[in-house]
Amino acid sequence: MGGLRFTRNEIASLIDKVLGQIINKDESAQMSIGEKMDTWEWESGVALFAMYLYYQKTGRKDIYQYLIEWFDGNIEKGLPAKNVNTVCPLLTLTYIYERENKKKYLDICKEWLGYVMAEMPRTEEAGLQHIVSNSVNEAQLWDDTLYMSVLFLCRMGIILANDAYIQESIRQFLVHLKYLTDPKTGLLFHGWGFKEKSHFAGALWGRGNGWFGASLVDYMEMIELPEGVKMFLLTSFQRQIKALVGLQSHEGLWHTLLDDPASYLETSGSAAFAYSMLKGIRKGYIDQGYIDAAEKGVRGVIGKIDSHGLVQGVSYGTAMGFTLQHYRDIEIKPMPYGQTLTMLMLVELLNHLD
Repeated sequence: MGGLRFTRNEIASLIDKVLGQIINKDESAQMSIGEKMDTWEWESGVALFAMYLYYQKTGRKDIYQYLIEWFDGNIEKGLPAKNVNTVCPLLTLTYIYERENKKKYLDICKEWLGYVMAEMPRTEEAGLQHIVSNSVNEAQLWDDTLYMSVLFLCRMGIILANDAYIQESIRQFLVHLKYLTDPKTGLLFHGWGFKEKSHFAGALWGRGNGWFGASLVDYMEMIELPEGVKMFLLTSFQRQIKALVGLQSHEGLWHTLLDDPASYLETSGSAAFAYSMLKGIRKGYIDQGYIDAAEKGVRGVIGKIDSHGLVQGVSYGTAMGFTLQHYRDIEIKPMPYGQTLTMLMLVELLNHLD
């Protein structure tokens, strides 16, 4: 595809370096990404999905075996309390179930589906409240939720051939876009509080916008949507991408507060944007003219991969901020989702190099 000046060998080598930091427990590195993979949480959930997509692309049996062993080991240990973020690993489990056809996998998915549909706290208009392991976040919508829980909901509708779950996934996208979209820019605010009647700090947070873009391109690929819904979601995505191109730095990365050049450049959100651009172009969701911005983003992210395969410049887990300074002060360090959003981007790049 025109505009992308990479070789397959170059990208495959980078993927292996980044992947090595996910699956290995390297105590000599700045931090052990592999140690964090032991926990059933959103961080590992994003990693598992990236690894599954890479397995689909390459057929590498060692990656698939890692996924099987990860799920079987965590199931044997016992699963954690249910919340928005701990739902995330189940997205990959739906694909593993389709290949393995094991009842224990489907039973777990059904149990957690029941929680999402009937027990997970809701906001007004039945949005999924962003309850997580250390906070209930009462009556709050966050842009993270679409990736962490709603993609799983859609997948279960497909597996069980139950349209009610598909329709619920549609509602969640529409409710989140209704309350989180900034009408001035088309970007998304980090969150909305029904109690506070506000967007808190009014932060146009980078990685949160990345979660929306990444979830949208994956969601659109998963399911055939009603045409009116499809048009609405696509124009929302297209407007976001148009705004992002105008905010891209000369290094190719985006700031952790997208509209604040004084906030630091952040790698994980930038990788999510490059991923959603690349996939959006390939699937026809956005115009081919965005390929130069996508390549610029890819090069910016690649420049943050160090000699150990660690992705640098990643902001730590970010709770809702009541001031913009909260986002500027978030610690920067290698994290599993930095590795895996980068991996998602690189795997999608391989699709363009075929």
